[in-house]
Amino acid sequence: MEITDKIIKNAAGKNVVAIGGGTGISTMLRGIKKYFENLTAIITVADDGGGSGMIREDLNMLPPGDVRNCIMALANTEPIMERLLNYRFESGRLKGQSFGNLFLAAMCGISDGSFEKAVNKFSDVLAVKGRVLPVSEENINLGARLSDGSVVLGESSIPSTAIHNGAKIEELFLAPAKVKPLCECIQSIYNADYIILGPGSLYTSVIPNLLVEGVAEAVKKSDAKVIYICNIMTQPGETDDFTAFDHIEAIYKHTKSEFIDYCFVNSEPLNDFLYAKYRLTHSFQVVNDDYKFYKNNIKLIKKNFLNVANDVVRHNYNVLADALVCLFYLIENGKSADDL
Repeated sequence: MEITDKIIKNAAGKNVVAIGGGTGISTMLRGIKKYFENLTAIITVADDGGGSGMIREDLNMLPPGDVRNCIMALANTEPIMERLLNYRFESGRLKGQSFGNLFLAAMCGISDGSFEKAVNKFSDVLAVKGRVLPVSEENINLGARLSDGSVVLGESSIPSTAIHNGAKIEELFLAPAKVKPLCECIQSIYNADYIILGPGSLYTSVIPNLLVEGVAEAVKKSDAKVIYICNIMTQPGETDDFTAFDHIEAIYKHTKSEFIDYCFVNSEPLNDFLYAKYRLTHSFQVVNDDYKFYKNNIKLIKKNFLNVANDVVRHNYNVLADALVCLFYLIENGKSADDL
């Protein structure tokens, strides 16, 4: 479907909320920011690994990494500023740490310790198009119960423990169990015309947001159409052997709700080299089980969303953005998504 001025104009005034974390959602935001003026990204704050985990532990603040990536994706910055904020120190005690994370930590320090205020100030400095919101300002830890009966606490430990134990994730939980969401997050969901879940790690980026008190309920009660963007590849320790619909079932199981209207899946097969490369890490292309979507009244949209850079599989954010904006136009005009 060709992008026209009419389609672009239709998108401009829509309230769009994206929920997730990790590199998946920040990649998508780079594409969709060109179409949507009222865009809100709600980001998980359960990360406890890497540079974010170090800052979280040292400074007793929320992990900045995923939020920083999304702010950068929505920012209108000069190339030198983007390089500066993405720079990682190569030696010393700061080795591996991102300057952008430190910048956000400093913003938190001059904002009376308020992570929300720090994010807002950081966004203002970078002239961000849209809003980036942490799902909560509380100190959250993500835990999982595995199929072998063991319990793991800590987002970064869940996949590795599942792999080590040869077990699957049965259930996620937050510690503390009751976590208050940011009020702006709930309000933005209720005001949304469209809600996008993912792309990103199912168990460590998407579902943790929906476990925060009131978030899943708001998504279900909202009048918005909900779109899930399925990962292209399975993730070891998280979604081994998962089909596309298995991702949906995991979301429904954890939220005890059924609210997804559309699902985007990649239809382009990997070449032999990529297949072999990913197979070495026990990661495989997600299988599209079309009939289950039909049975559960979810419209499955299959397109070539594949992008490969440096032999790494990602979503093509421009194709993804074009497909979303066309879908919204078709919905608004009472036409079938098959026209995509």
